[in-house]
Amino acid sequence: MLRLLAKLGALILDWLAACGQFGVFAWRTVVWIFVGAPQPRNWALLPPQMYMIGTLSVPVIMVTGTFVGFVLAAEAIVQLKAVGLGDRIGVLVNLAVVRELGPVLAGTMLAGRVGGALSAELGTMNVTEQIDALRAMGSDPIRYLVAPRFLACVLLTPFLTLYCDVMGALGGWLISVKIFRLQSDPYWVYTQQAIENWDLYTGLAKSVFFGAAIGLISCYKGFTCGHGAEGVGRACTQSFVASFMSILLIDFVLILIFQETYEMIWGVKPLL
Repeated sequence: MLRLLAKLGALILDWLAACGQFGVFAWRTVVWIFVGAPQPRNWALLPPQMYMIGTLSVPVIMVTGTFVGFVLAAEAIVQLKAVGLGDRIGVLVNLAVVRELGPVLAGTMLAGRVGGALSAELGTMNVTEQIDALRAMGSDPIRYLVAPRFLACVLLTPFLTLYCDVMGALGGWLISVKIFRLQSDPYWVYTQQAIENWDLYTGLAKSVFFGAAIGLISCYKGFTCGHGAEGVGRACTQSFVASFMSILLIDFVLILIFQETYEMIWGVKPLL
């Protein structure tokens, strides 16, 4: 019994120590964002990361968003037509995409593709002692390696989320109009009536937090990975799992905050 309690206590202490180290890592990253912003040499580090994180993620986001629209429309159309609301399929599809599925799926895809890539890249640099070499030369690895990657994740995740929203709406329209032979105009008219700026802005706001979580977690896992190829691989796996769980937790908390705020200002609005 004492051994069990000792192991449990050791696990809790290790977890608290890791949380503290991550907090210091995140604080140093954010500080370097503001300290290094006025320096032009730091901005030169950003475009390569924006290309890797943003441009190379476009095909994945395009396919994901489109097929999400396909699935939502195909699942909902039968039930809506049965109650005479088939022409309002766009409301359900696009509200689901804009409010929840767009930000969460874009964040999840980035956690898998970008988070794994960042963890592997920085983990390899850590294993081969390139990070230690930067410190030996008097350069802060946080400024040179982490800050541009974190900033690129924060800046580009909302744009990728918006792109996912557009592709989801087009995917739902394609299935509804071309496959199930519904009228095109009601799809967009009812969507325009149902979706408010609030829905779009809250989805984009959530994506900023998702991008920040992905950037910080993946870079931290790369910086603290174990030795050898096994350590790098484990860091990539841990990065995706931690990022995905963080996205779900952040999404849940922000949903409660945004819903409470909306009801306080405008009250409850019917869906259809």
